[in-house]
Amino acid sequence: MQRLRRSSAALLYALIALPLALPGMVLVLSGLLLGAVLSVTALGPWMLALTVRGALALGTAQRALARALLGFEIEPAVRRTAPGALGWRRSVLGDRAGWRAVASALVTPVTAVPAVVAVAIGYAYGLLLTLHPLIKRWNYFTVRAADGSVRRVSLEVGGVQFDTWPRWLLPVAVGLVLLFAAEWLVRMTVVQHRLVLRSLLGPNATDRRIRTLEETRAQAVDEAVARLRRIERDLHDGTQARLVGLGMHLTLIRELIDADAGREEVLTVVETARGSATQAVAELRDLVKGIHPPVLDQGLDTALTTLTAATPLPVTLTADIRERPTPALEAIAYFCAAELLTNAVKHAGAEEAEVEVSVRDGTLRLSVLDDGRGGAVIGAGSGLTGLLARVRTVDGTLSCDSPPGGPTVVDVVLPYR
Repeated sequence: MQRLRRSSAALLYALIALPLALPGMVLVLSGLLLGAVLSVTALGPWMLALTVRGALALGTAQRALARALLGFEIEPAVRRTAPGALGWRRSVLGDRAGWRAVASALVTPVTAVPAVVAVAIGYAYGLLLTLHPLIKRWNYFTVRAADGSVRRVSLEVGGVQFDTWPRWLLPVAVGLVLLFAAEWLVRMTVVQHRLVLRSLLGPNATDRRIRTLEETRAQAVDEAVARLRRIERDLHDGTQARLVGLGMHLTLIRELIDADAGREEVLTVVETARGSATQAVAELRDLVKGIHPPVLDQGLDTALTTLTAATPLPVTLTADIRERPTPALEAIAYFCAAELLTNAVKHAGAEEAEVEVSVRDGTLRLSVLDDGRGGAVIGAGSGLTGLLARVRTVDGTLSCDSPPGGPTVVDVVLPYR
C-alpha cells in the first residue's frame, strides 16, 4: 500500500510539474523582456522586481508541491530584506536568491518534460500495448498502398502486423514490461527535476555556510550561558552552603572553647567541620572536572584511558594519536566519549563498548560502539542533540547509526588546522 501511494504521488507530481512550470516560464520570460524594454523609463526596474518576486513565488509553490507529493524538503534560500518600497525593490533586484529563482523558472520546464515522456511511455503506451488484443478493432490507422488501395492496420512494425493470435503476445509482453518499468522511469526523471530545484531554489554553499555559522554561534552562546548558570547554581546550592556551615561550626568551636566545654563536645564539632570542608573540596574538584578535566593536561589518550577504566562496563579503547590536537578539541572529544558511554550504560543497557580515537592529517576522529538495544536518534530529545551542537561549534560532524536492536555506532569528526 505504501509503495502504491509513493508511485501514485510520483505520477501525480510528474503530471503537475510541467503544467506548473510552463506558464511560470512564459510569465517570467515575458516580464524580463518587458522590463528590458521599459528599462529606459522608471517602470523598468519595478517590472523587473515584480518579475523576480513572481519567480520567488513560483519557487515557493514548486517547493510546496515537492514536499506534499514526494516528501522532498527543499530548504528555502536566504533572502535579503529592506524597509520601504525602494528598499524592497533594491533588495529584490540585488538578491541572488531571486535571480536563481528566475533561472529555475526558465529551466524547470525543460527538466519536467522527461517526466511527462516517462509517463506517456511507461503508463500510456504500456497500457495500450497490454490491452492491444481487446482494443485492436478501435485502435488502427490507415495505410495507402502503391497501387492506390487503402487498408486498415491496427499495429505494424517493420512490415509485420500484430493482428493475429500468435503475434499478440509480443505487444502484450512489451506493454507489461513498460508498465512494470513505468514507476522506475518516472522516479528517475523526477529525481533529476527535483535536483535542479534544490540547486536553484535552495541555499547555495555560501548561504548554507553563513546559516550554519549563525546557528553554531547561537548554540555556543546558549551553551556557555547554561554552563555558567549551572556553575553558579552548583556553587550556591552546594559549595557555598557547605562553606557557610563550616564558618558556623568554627564559630561554634570558638564559643565552646570560651565556655570551657568538654573535650569530646569540641572534637565532635571539629569532626563535623572537617567533614564539611572535605565535602566542599570534593564538590569543587567535581565542578572543575566538569569544566576541564585535569587529566586532559596529560593528553587525550590518558584521559580516555581514565574515563574507560571508570566506566561500569567493559570498554575496549583503541588510540592512534600521532599529533596532539588543540585543548579545545581534546575537551570536546573527551566530553563526547563520556556522554556516549553514559548513554550506553543508562539508556542502551549495553554489556560492552568500544572506543576508537585517531588523530592524523589535521582531523580528530572518535568512534563509540555499544551492543545495547539501539534506536538512538539525533534530535529526538536525547543527549546526541547537545553533542551535535557542541561538535558543530568547531565545524565538526556527528553521525549515528543505531538500528533497533543495536549495535549503536556514533562517529565524531573534528577537523582542525
